[in-house]
Amino acid sequence: MHILLTRPLEDCSEMILKFKSLGHQVSHLPLLSIDKVSYEEINFLDYKAIIFTSANAVKFLDLKQIDKKPLCFCVGNATEKKARSVGFQNVIAAEGKVTNLKELILQNFDRKDGKLIYVSGETISIDLDQQLLKEGYNIKRIVNYRTNHNEIFDENFVEELKSNMPDMVYVYSQNSASSFLKFIKIYQLESLWMNTNLMCIGEKTSSILNEIKWKKIFLFNPGEEEFLLYKI
Repeated sequence: MHILLTRPLEDCSEMILKFKSLGHQVSHLPLLSIDKVSYEEINFLDYKAIIFTSANAVKFLDLKQIDKKPLCFCVGNATEKKARSVGFQNVIAAEGKVTNLKELILQNFDRKDGKLIYVSGETISIDLDQQLLKEGYNIKRIVNYRTNHNEIFDENFVEELKSNMPDMVYVYSQNSASSFLKFIKIYQLESLWMNTNLMCIGEKTSSILNEIKWKKIFLFNPGEEEFLLYKI
């Protein structure tokens, strides 16, 4: 099976190796690049819990002055794994969706217990901090990275893709979907995906690519990528 992965290499290198070990052909089209953003100096000791909605939020956080013992809420398994790898000890993870993460926080952290700090990228799909504010929580959001759309692609890669279209393509965000649609249109690939299964995180992500004719569209959560191989 020919699989196209669209995340930055550092976010999907393990998956590339895994899929190749299973005998699949893997192509890599990184649609986004991630850059660190400077943020104000924060006294993290003032906060009783920290929230991450992506592994990149953990990666770009200055960890030197941070106590790793307070509660750490993560959106999913990949973010949890990253948080634990840098020393956070008391980690609770949702199932890959911000709505689930909100419920997890409501169930496990009383608003009277103290202040929350939410670390995220510049662009977010759901304003978790605003929702928690409405629930009566004292929460501060800091932005420590931004996502940029890649606009330059290897012409040889594009020609190889045209001659051997993938059976599956994984798209992980609305940002990625928008970038992928732009890529498809720039290289006039609109009519070539009818035998390709589109795998998207969430309906909002898949809806951006609905104008392209796909074989089938599947919705999935992070961590289910290998399982999806056996659904088609």
